[in-house]
Amino acid sequence: MRIGYARVSTQDQNPDLQLDVLKKAGCEEIFQEKFSGKNAVRPELENCLRMLRGGDVLVVWR
Repeated sequence: MRIGYARVSTQDQNPDLQLDVLKKAGCEEIFQEKFSGKNAVRPELENCLRMLRGGDVLVVWR
């Protein structure tokens, strides 16, 4: 399974480009959040990593 993760740093930024790329890459599940890269706690990233199983592929843009 391909699982995607998209993140933007501020509420003003739009993740649509990332989401489009992840969908085109065949991601069946996509996790997204708006958090600064300085934050050590990223709940959706943690959920994403917990979902990964052997053979899955994590896809991120850039």
